[in-house]
Amino acid sequence: MHRRQWLALTLAVAAGFVAAQGYPHKVIRLIVPFAPGGTTDIIARVIADPLGKALGQSVIVDNKAGGGGIVGAAELTRANPDGYTLGVATVSTTAANPAINPKTPYNPLTDFSPVINIAATPNIIAVHPGFPAKDYKTFAAEIKKVPGKYSYASSGTGGIGHLQMELYKSLTGTFVTHIPYRGAGPALTDTVAGQVPMVFDNLPSALPFIKENRLVPIVVASSQRVAALPNVPTFKELGLEPVNRVAYYGIVGPKGLPADIIDKINAGVRKALEDPAVKRRIEDTGSIVIGNTPEQFGEQIKAEFAVYKEVVAKQKLTLE
Repeated sequence: MHRRQWLALTLAVAAGFVAAQGYPHKVIRLIVPFAPGGTTDIIARVIADPLGKALGQSVIVDNKAGGGGIVGAAELTRANPDGYTLGVATVSTTAANPAINPKTPYNPLTDFSPVINIAATPNIIAVHPGFPAKDYKTFAAEIKKVPGKYSYASSGTGGIGHLQMELYKSLTGTFVTHIPYRGAGPALTDTVAGQVPMVFDNLPSALPFIKENRLVPIVVASSQRVAALPNVPTFKELGLEPVNRVAYYGIVGPKGLPADIIDKINAGVRKALEDPAVKRRIEDTGSIVIGNTPEQFGEQIKAEFAVYKEVVAKQKLTLE
């Protein structure tokens, strides 16, 4: 290495160290790639305030919906890797959508800096109370009667709700029409209103409506039955284990985020999760608190992306 190159590298490392040492000195923006009201938004808002207190600066949630999470995730990849723009990563943005959509404008394995997985949550099929089925057996029989008679709402094309429901359809030989929305919030709103008869969504955003009897739970994607819904079977119980995958909600930064800054944010989230009130708020949504290392979260993203790539190839799924 020439002396000039060595000097430039040394200065760059030193500048990064100084930046990390003084981090943060201004407001931090946390991009949520979905509309308000969905699980991603709920988890982000639960963690934003305590994370800000742990770091000594405000963390502001910024919803950037569209494209099943692609719009917000892509915006994060264009941000400066200085720690002042972060994003919430989900299975939709880092696995399901990139797996099915060849036009995704980022590589989920190389264009983000994993920081921490905040929580994991089951997914659920729920129906409007007016739907002529209140349990899985009658639900399955009803949608098989007339293929295409019913439709389902999801958080967006290529999102986890879309991909998991399409996988369910391929395994059961059923057909319901996909109605994509710009996030789980709008999808739930229309399902609760009866505009769409069913929704495939994350449990935290659907659970309040289930508790109010405005939605009827049919089946959950979870390693075991959910305590809040003891009578609702899992996909695994029904012989549909490939659909039985939980969702994650973590924080990532743009590619090149300095390790010292990653460690500070990771430590800030862990500190926030130690607060019993924060932990309870997350668990009350039906989620499981995780709080792992950047390396562990990176491996989770890699593994989930591989699973959905295989699902897309095996089931020949496309966006068409």
